[in-house]
Amino acid sequence: MVWEVLGFIGGASIGVAFIPQVWRLYRLRSAREISLPYVMLFLFGGLCWLAYGIILKLPSVMASNSVNLAMTGLMLYAKLKYGR
Repeated sequence: MVWEVLGFIGGASIGVAFIPQVWRLYRLRSAREISLPYVMLFLFGGLCWLAYGIILKLPSVMASNSVNLAMTGLMLYAKLKYGR
């Protein structure tokens, strides 16, 4: 149980770390500096981690990767819309 709290704290920290970058992408309407392969690989890795969390029934892994996938999805959308 204590380890799960640590997982939630770590996952929340990573999820919150995305917010300034995503905010900046939409505020500036520029995503040229974001690498499309990075976003795609991060999205794929997040999907794998989410599946892992679901299979092993790990709430902290499921929650944190759901948030990370949402942030990464917003980054991907911004990259496709503003990246040119």
